[in-house]
Amino acid sequence: MIDEAVAYLENGEIISFPTETYYGLGVDPFNNNAVERLFSLKKREKNKAILLLVGDYQSIKDLALSIPEIYLPLIQKFWPGPLTLLFPAGKNINPLLTGGTGNIGIRVSSHPVAKDLLKVWKRPITATSANISGRPPASTVNNVSQYFKKSISCILDGGQSNCTNPSTIVGVENDVLTIIREGQISFDEVVKALE
Repeated sequence: MIDEAVAYLENGEIISFPTETYYGLGVDPFNNNAVERLFSLKKREKNKAILLLVGDYQSIKDLALSIPEIYLPLIQKFWPGPLTLLFPAGKNINPLLTGGTGNIGIRVSSHPVAKDLLKVWKRPITATSANISGRPPASTVNNVSQYFKKSISCILDGGQSNCTNPSTIVGVENDVLTIIREGQISFDEVVKALE
C-alpha cells in the first residue's frame, strides 16, 4: 500500500495518511500543480501555510535557508513528534506553502505509517490536516472519506487517531522563541527543554 501511495505522489496526486496528530493530506511539495490542487481541495486560503513532514533532521538543510540554534534542544527532545518548527524557507520552496510569510513549517513524524511512507518516498511531503478548512480534522479513514469521497487517490489506514490537539508550532522572531500555536506540547514543556 505504501508503494501505491508513493506512485500516486509521483504522479502529482493527493493522498491521505495518519500522523501523530490527525490524518494528513499529502502531495509532493515540489509539484506546483499538486500544491494548487491541495489548496483547492481543502478550500484553504492562500495566506495559510502548509507544513512539511521530513524523514529526518538532515532533510531540513534542503528546505531551509538556516537552522536557528535555539531549535537544537527542541529537535533533540521532541523529534520525532508533534512539534512543528518554522524555518526561513529555501528558494526552492513554493511560496504558497509558506502562506506568504517566507517561513516553512517542518516536523519529523513519530507515526509508524508516516515514517514508513517517508522512508519509501525519500522526500518531504505536505501534511496539512485532512479536512475542509475550518472543519474538524479527520481522525479516522471514514472521516477522510466523508470529506473527500473520491477526490483523493489513496488513504493509508493507521486506525483511529486518539489525538485531541494538533502539533505545537514554534517560530523565532528577532532571535526570540515564539509559540505560534500551543498544541500537544505545552508552552511550559517547550521552555523547560531550553533550560
